[in-house]
Amino acid sequence: MASEVVTIIGDGGWGTTLALMLFENGHEVRLWSKFPDYAAKLASTRENTKFLPGIAVPTEILVTADAARALAGAALAVVAVPTQFIRATLEAIKPQFAASRIVSVAKGLEVGSLARPSEVIREVLSPTKLAVLAGPSHAEEVARGLPASVVCASRDLDFAREMQTVFSSHRFRVYANSDPLGVELCGAVKNVVAIAAGISDALGFGDNAKSALLTRGLVEIVRLGERMGAQSETFYGLAGLGDLVTTSISPYGRNRRVGMEIGAGKTLKQVLAGMEQVAEGVATTRAVWNLARRLDVEMPITLQVYKILFEDKDPRQAVIDLMMRSLKDEF
Repeated sequence: MASEVVTIIGDGGWGTTLALMLFENGHEVRLWSKFPDYAAKLASTRENTKFLPGIAVPTEILVTADAARALAGAALAVVAVPTQFIRATLEAIKPQFAASRIVSVAKGLEVGSLARPSEVIREVLSPTKLAVLAGPSHAEEVARGLPASVVCASRDLDFAREMQTVFSSHRFRVYANSDPLGVELCGAVKNVVAIAAGISDALGFGDNAKSALLTRGLVEIVRLGERMGAQSETFYGLAGLGDLVTTSISPYGRNRRVGMEIGAGKTLKQVLAGMEQVAEGVATTRAVWNLARRLDVEMPITLQVYKILFEDKDPRQAVIDLMMRSLKDEF
């Protein structure tokens, strides 16, 4: 595998983890932060104390808030910015952008446009090649060397396979996939279901309810994806079922934590005020519900999460309303 110059756009936990992994794979890695003060602190301490505490960042990885320095000579860029900030971030550094090959690791839908992360990236930067990387892969585990498997998807399957070799290692297995639409929809909607899972946990509804929630949540993901033309098998793979399970049960799941705090009685404003990291599922719930209405796709769990978050609906009443919907066949 030939060495590449790779720039990570975004200083979050997953961006930092990917920087560590790509460095271990023999690549020259630059980690770009939007925030000069934090970039200087990270470069000095070599620890991302805010987003990935306890993990050392090698001195060989350049950490900088200077976009021109970070992107100079880069053959590949990884966009690791929360979905709602991708457009503004890339517009700001577009004059310095040199890489024509991009991998997106964002999971969500842009609220205003309802666009997927790759669509925003394509609109702003018009890359020659573009792929998305997703799957069950909490940074807190991967950064500590625990094994994980994910999917790299692109309409250009050859590029997906090329990125497969760039990112894969003895502890990080990457599968190639030709359905970026399906992979991105999985990454977005599973965060909505994870909020519901957290609410269920906080209300003490037990394993039976959690299992039913995840199963019917997957049905909603499939329903939306098939309406949009995605490949159905994608939803039963790592980006779909795999990521849905992880984000709905893991103590590291930010969206599940949002749900747990909502279920415990906090308001959404109170929950978000206490969070350092971005919970993509909050904004994505609004976007997914708007998309479902536009496409006339039935998504009852998404609707109830939307009402809980943005209309202050009581979570227990939301559960009752879900349980008392008209009876129907499973398939």
